[in-house]
Amino acid sequence: MAEEWDMPPHVPGAGPTVLFGAFDRHNFGDLLFPHIAAALLPGRELVFAGLAARDLRPFGGHRVEALADVAAAWGHHPEQPEHPDHPVHLLHVGGEILTCTAWQAAVMLLPPEQAPATVAYLEARPQEKEDWTRKRLGRPDLAPYAVPRHLFPGAARISYNAVGGVDLGERAPEHRAEVLAKLRNADAVGVRDRHTFARLEAAGIAARLMPDPAVLVAELFGAEIRRHAQQGEVARLRRTFPQGYLAVQFSADFGDDATLATLAAQLDTVVAASGLGLALLRAGAAPWHDDLATLERLAARLRTRAVAVFHGLQLWDICALIAASRAFCGSSLHGRIVATAFALPRLNLCAGAPAATTSKHAAYAATWEAAGLPGVVSVSDLAEGLLQALAADPAVLRQTATALARRYRAAFRWIAGEAD
Repeated sequence: MAEEWDMPPHVPGAGPTVLFGAFDRHNFGDLLFPHIAAALLPGRELVFAGLAARDLRPFGGHRVEALADVAAAWGHHPEQPEHPDHPVHLLHVGGEILTCTAWQAAVMLLPPEQAPATVAYLEARPQEKEDWTRKRLGRPDLAPYAVPRHLFPGAARISYNAVGGVDLGERAPEHRAEVLAKLRNADAVGVRDRHTFARLEAAGIAARLMPDPAVLVAELFGAEIRRHAQQGEVARLRRTFPQGYLAVQFSADFGDDATLATLAAQLDTVVAASGLGLALLRAGAAPWHDDLATLERLAARLRTRAVAVFHGLQLWDICALIAASRAFCGSSLHGRIVATAFALPRLNLCAGAPAATTSKHAAYAATWEAAGLPGVVSVSDLAEGLLQALAADPAVLRQTATALARRYRAAFRWIAGEAD
């Protein structure tokens, strides 16, 4: 777990640290972020907040309070205007939150079985869509995972921890203006890729470049992850593939027949060349994330029988599956970053041609990967890219993991207001 020297003890009389993010839905990286922040803030009173009240504890996440309720308790309202004696620290815990629209956020908070019909109905009714979105989130924000300061006017500090905004230039002008205004009113802004950093710098916003929080997963939670690797579905899968396996993941937008056919052919090539098995997994079960049926359709197309579909959605089981693999390959950025933390080969997939200027995966890899390691490839180049990744020098992978963890720790002290 976190070392005590990272943060001083909680100051008596100070208000809580509100950890805010998109961990109110099932997405791998988002579920990790509050665990990492909490581990680096020993002794602090913590409040876990999202846009909606949810209980993700069955999946290894947190019991999450709605931001509106947290603001009512610690922000500005008639009975408790500003909590002047107990100012809060609002910490945005990470993720690609600067580009997430209100509509996207609202849909991803739906139960997966309700999302298709809801989206189909509302997409054809723009005014109803706007009204529904605002009512569902309880906020008028265009970028709802970035909190305006007026919700917490007495906050001691508002900070953004290694956030991303690669596609901010493609968002509506009103969305961009809102995001930039919120960032200008923050006390500390950390971003996780050079593309976002350059865009904010051009807008006159002082930000710090820092790795994603998940680079600390092995260091902080290695023991817990090893425990999960020795039990349940992960342990069974490891016994199934004593020669080792590749952890393979992709989102539902890879699910058309042509893409699945190409994926199957490419993975069969890798299996034949490496002798490894395939473990197909999901990195998120919220709407517009991953789909179990799509994994099963891919498994049916593969010639190799050395394949298993991993059904688990528990956070530490997913980490354990990746950590015990020989390499990660998929569309999840945090699948890549967890593999990085464990010094494993990794490769990200994109559905079309790689575009370094618009992909968060490519932007992150270009910022932090060692020279010569593959970043993002199209599905048709999977076999070549993954075999190249498997040939990476283990010493380079270990050095990268250590250096990124050290750099993140130093940057987090600044985010938390404990270092210049």
